[in-house]
Amino acid sequence: MGADALHCFIMARDLREFLKQIEQRGQLRRIKASVDPDLEIAEIANRMLQRGGPALLFENVKGSPYSVAVNVMGTVERICWAMKMERPEELEDLGKKLGMLQQPKPPKKISQAIEFGKVLFDVVKAKPGRDFLPPCHQVVVKGEELDLNQIPMIRPYSGDAGKIITLGLVITKDCETGIPNVGVYRLQLQSKNTMTVHWLSVRGGARHLRKAAERGKKLEVAIALGVDPLIIMAAATPIPVDLSEWLFAGLYGGSGVNLAKCKTVDLEVPADSEFVLEGTITPGEMLPDGPFGDHMGYYGGVEDSPLVRFHCVTHRKDPIYLTTFSGRPPKEEAMMAIALNRIYTPILRQQVSEIVDFFLPMEALSYKAAIISIDKAYPGQARRAALAFWSALPQFTYTKFVIVVDKDINIRDPRQVVWAITSKVDPVRDVFILPETPFDTLDFASEKIGLGGRMGIDATTKIPPETDHAWGAPLESDADTAAMVERRWAEYGLADLKLGDVDPNLFGYDMH
Repeated sequence: MGADALHCFIMARDLREFLKQIEQRGQLRRIKASVDPDLEIAEIANRMLQRGGPALLFENVKGSPYSVAVNVMGTVERICWAMKMERPEELEDLGKKLGMLQQPKPPKKISQAIEFGKVLFDVVKAKPGRDFLPPCHQVVVKGEELDLNQIPMIRPYSGDAGKIITLGLVITKDCETGIPNVGVYRLQLQSKNTMTVHWLSVRGGARHLRKAAERGKKLEVAIALGVDPLIIMAAATPIPVDLSEWLFAGLYGGSGVNLAKCKTVDLEVPADSEFVLEGTITPGEMLPDGPFGDHMGYYGGVEDSPLVRFHCVTHRKDPIYLTTFSGRPPKEEAMMAIALNRIYTPILRQQVSEIVDFFLPMEALSYKAAIISIDKAYPGQARRAALAFWSALPQFTYTKFVIVVDKDINIRDPRQVVWAITSKVDPVRDVFILPETPFDTLDFASEKIGLGGRMGIDATTKIPPETDHAWGAPLESDADTAAMVERRWAEYGLADLKLGDVDPNLFGYDMH
């Protein structure tokens, strides 16, 4: 294989190519009018998000020579495109592949062996490549010339403490093992060459900083901005598989991510990044971070956070700054969570065998409440499924409510879920609460920050000894009559009203 062919084989798509693709599909609008990154861009983008509208590319941003892209992952459809898929159902196929890698089982049939062989070949294709003349190094800025104010960071809400980076890949390395971590954390601009990074203590970057502190070392940090959205999805996937985020991205996209060595730190970044910020954190050097509007729909508090001192910025010619912002759904992060939900489903089924399906409603912040359907076979199974769910994957640690229903309930239809709760639950018997469990520090509902309760609701049909009386037979249409009505639907003069269509206004809420 020649060098050019090999490069094509491992080359990952970049942000620019994705923007071009969605523009060709009518899913990108270019805004040439002058706009302010302070509040105005977020206000425009938020209105577009509420309508499920296209991505936006602001080409005339006050105070910066660079363009700003936002709402790029504002619909599940565009996220599927970013992951080289056309339908959300394909996300579950990806989840099956990841589940097979996480808990491989000896194949019992030739067909299973062939399928596992295909997955292993996908892993080989997914290994990162190297680019020695990367586009992200086309312009290099160091020393006094470095000014982070040139990057058109936005301030989404009037009560926010300052400008922020939201969709940057924050890359660090374990000083003992050399294994990198790629996370998506919020950063606040503090000065022309410093920012604070806000990460939870359980995240990889925070663990790396603690290890560096124990050895009296500074922690090297690289921030990659404006990368292929597929890589962002890989970095936002906290699935417990012993694979790097780069390999994850390669598995997601079907080919390896091209990486490049940073100029001043011993880290690697996607070669096609629009911007790369290189710096260090001195353990113990902190500054107040926040408040900022967060995904709960409120302003968070002020927290002392690690200070990153940047000494080098590299970028492509005419770079594009990719951003987003948090808040009450719908937001881009909620769309990402919906897509990840589909990927998690096969993995969750593999870990908790009784689970048929599960759903994290966007209105419940995409992780605060989970609805699980099970194929109930024995008493107490719903409670077991809820407890297993909380420990199945790290991101479910902060799920406050788990509702378990029977497999015949459509968990994505709020009418059916509410019916199951109200018709099958005795609060004394079927609601259980776990007190004082780890809690999201951004959740103000708990009495103590970082510590709160979880509730499980068993909304399944009860069987002995859960109940000592017979359950009523469910109401169902007569099968013959239902079939006849379906055949004669057009004859009734109702052909324009498709069977199964429901006017959401009849119920006082928007089902979509």
